[in-house]
Amino acid sequence: MVFNIKGTQTFAHKIGDKVNFSILTKDNGSEAEIIEITSHKNKFVTGKFEDHKSYGLIFPDSREIKNQIIVSYRDFSGAKNNDKVYAEILNPSDHGDEFTDLRGKVIEVLGQSGVRDTEERSIMRKFGLEKEFPQNILEESEKLKIEFDPKDRLDLRDKVIFTIDPEDAKDFDDAVSIEKLKGGNYLLGVHIADVSHFVKEDSELDKEALRRATSTYLVKNVIPMLPEKISNELCSLKPNEDRLTFSILITLSRTFKVKSFQIVKTVINSKRRFTYEEAQQVIETGKGDFVKELQMMDMISKSITLQRLREESLDFDSNEVKFRFDKHGSVSEIVVKERINSMRLIEEFMLLANKCATEFVGNLSKENKIQYPFIYRVHDIPNSDRMKELADFVKQFGYTINPEDKTTLRKLLNDIEGKPEEFIINDLFIRSMAKAIYQTKNIGHYGLGFKDYSHFTSPIRRYPDLAVHRCLFDYLSTDKIPVDRISHYEKTLSVICKQSSIMEQNAEKAERESIKLMQIDYISKHLGSEYEGIISGMIQYGIFVEIMDILIEGMIRFRDMNDDYYEYDDKRHIAVGRRKRKVLKAGQKVRIKVIRVNKESRKIDFALVN
Repeated sequence: MVFNIKGTQTFAHKIGDKVNFSILTKDNGSEAEIIEITSHKNKFVTGKFEDHKSYGLIFPDSREIKNQIIVSYRDFSGAKNNDKVYAEILNPSDHGDEFTDLRGKVIEVLGQSGVRDTEERSIMRKFGLEKEFPQNILEESEKLKIEFDPKDRLDLRDKVIFTIDPEDAKDFDDAVSIEKLKGGNYLLGVHIADVSHFVKEDSELDKEALRRATSTYLVKNVIPMLPEKISNELCSLKPNEDRLTFSILITLSRTFKVKSFQIVKTVINSKRRFTYEEAQQVIETGKGDFVKELQMMDMISKSITLQRLREESLDFDSNEVKFRFDKHGSVSEIVVKERINSMRLIEEFMLLANKCATEFVGNLSKENKIQYPFIYRVHDIPNSDRMKELADFVKQFGYTINPEDKTTLRKLLNDIEGKPEEFIINDLFIRSMAKAIYQTKNIGHYGLGFKDYSHFTSPIRRYPDLAVHRCLFDYLSTDKIPVDRISHYEKTLSVICKQSSIMEQNAEKAERESIKLMQIDYISKHLGSEYEGIISGMIQYGIFVEIMDILIEGMIRFRDMNDDYYEYDDKRHIAVGRRKRKVLKAGQKVRIKVIRVNKESRKIDFALVN
């Protein structure tokens, strides 16, 4: 929730600072009074430590804080030269003042700088990620049991319901079912773990979940939103075990259009746990468990996808990598994940469930002529300047788009499919878009082309989904929703949206850095090795190249090119050799050699192989 700030004291607060405040409720809105600033945004940093005997220097792992931090000898806390440390800045308000040195003290020694395990701990510290839960939270979760009144739930335990998840998944928070009805219609069931049954609003467990707001998936570490007792046991939809769920039962026509849907609390007993690969094999071979249901789901999901793409949806297809490790824990292989149809099947059904959940609240608001508070997943229209840059960039590849015409954007995504430049343009396309966020005002989702969209399907790992479940249950429970519940959601949902959007972006940054760390670990063992790459971008002093098979990006600096002296033409986005007039441009395939790797700065340098 956004508050007007009213203070009896003066605080030099900035965006990103953490504060203690008290809420002053007013008839015409809400105000808050800051009591104290508990943490400045830039108060804690990780960085490499240098020992200069009488003093130390910390070089922060931060784009915001570029100045070195001076540490008094008495504040070394055992740090040695070349250690990676977690430190407190003692004068954070002086950040940005070029005439004042930043001073700090070491809070924790994380290990030797450049070592992968140390760098991973540093990422967790840098982004404030805590794997362990406080003892009182663990004790609260251990007391929870699966208890329910059968009269309060629709019993679906005899139905064919199963989960389809990644091979390494430990929490299964969504299950699906399909039935062919008389008359040619279909009943699609999307069954989501009923986390709200266990995590009660305003409990200590709930407050900790909101603080974290999302689970973060580093390559070798998961920092969960909820304790394991809940995420991997009580709420995980394990096969052959009764589990409590919140289901959306969607009636589809013969042409797979939504005719109606029902949202209801249920109890299920999953009949099978499929990995994506197992489900795909059953679909393709026509052999295996629940082949009829899986092939029916495959047919339905493909039709729904085509309908969605014919309307307003943009279908981005960005590559992801998977790491394999040797017995010592080092990265031995990097493989590009294949996005198979069983993955798309689940994605499509989750999109449909999220859309139905949101439409329910919209329809209810219209019927009762009351705007019921809700959390929306919104995606604003793109920034015009960024889209013009995208249009300029894709001209190099022979594509033309009108940034204001979504039809030409969809055509571009279709045209680049399977081309060498596909993922370069896809990634730039995504970066040109606005960030999807949570908010209480519904402005629609530009990328998906949905007027009504929220997140309902992952309450184990996303707090907004948990809050959406609570809203839906209240709005479903009675014909006349109590005014105090509406008032409560009006006050609290915007706070949840803000916190969740911030923590989601924080998790994304940490995850990207974790992937980069593992790529560095792998490529550092291949100095001198040659690879096929594609030019992915260009700046004043060099070109970026992505190794196509393993999606590792590095830079070829113009100073390292021996065949000619290259100059960058920023208007045409090309580099031209001064003597031979050789042209380098984005999308061009090149052969490169790995020449430098810096584990601390996460920078990789390549050289062209002539």
